[in-house]
Amino acid sequence: MKFYKMHGIGNDYIYFDCMRAELDNPEELAVRLSDRHFSIGGDGVILLCRSDVADCKMRMFNADGSEGKMCGNGVRCVGKLARDLGYARGDTCTVETLSGIKTLKFTFGDDGKVSSVKVDMGAAVLGGRQIPSVFDGDKVVNVPLDVGGENYNVTLVSMGNPHCVVFTEPDGLDIEKTGKQFENHRSFPERINTEFVKVIGKNALKMRVWERGSGETLACGTGACASAVAACLNGFCEKGEEITVALRGGNLKIVYTDETVYMTGPATLAFTGDIEI
Repeated sequence: MKFYKMHGIGNDYIYFDCMRAELDNPEELAVRLSDRHFSIGGDGVILLCRSDVADCKMRMFNADGSEGKMCGNGVRCVGKLARDLGYARGDTCTVETLSGIKTLKFTFGDDGKVSSVKVDMGAAVLGGRQIPSVFDGDKVVNVPLDVGGENYNVTLVSMGNPHCVVFTEPDGLDIEKTGKQFENHRSFPERINTEFVKVIGKNALKMRVWERGSGETLACGTGACASAVAACLNGFCEKGEEITVALRGGNLKIVYTDETVYMTGPATLAFTGDIEI
């Protein structure tokens, strides 16, 4: 079967066109194909599928086989793939996900193909129980949490995926140890993605991310959105203004409003190939 290796600022997934042919057991496939030594390698597998309510549907599976409700970098690449393959036309596209229908707007390169995508990610969810977490209240902002014997102040945001944002110095952090401790903390019944964020200027953030089911990745779209929202809630950035989030793989532009969160960033095709599955 043909696959498309794509990435959004380094957050790389293996994409399959399932508009005409379905894949059995994508969970196992994600585990097998994500191995960077013995297979294609990636942060997981994403399927481009038929939808009755949108131009296409995205199914996303982490490297451990767990299915994710949303992937910000992934949905941009799904939009590019749908447009480049002719499943979507014009400069917009709708994508059905497990966290709702997302509307995408394309920017095209000199070759006429999609180079950058702006995504309406929907409203940020802030309620403690909705994340989900053990915390009550409409917002969980700058709340102390003991993780592995260390005290952290956390802000919780869901962008379809649950995120825990910590404002700290990300450089030099033992992210594998600390990330696993956050991911499996008893306060988060469905595990958690964790962003370690530093404010580096006016409406500018630097971020490292530990994703549940994948570990540290070069970028996380929903994590960048959550970090921008958390920065506004903590008074570090301004709501309604463009916030630049610098990740290990590149930059994303985020705008947080009362109604929604907009994310803009590149979508890149690395290569295509065929694999026997």
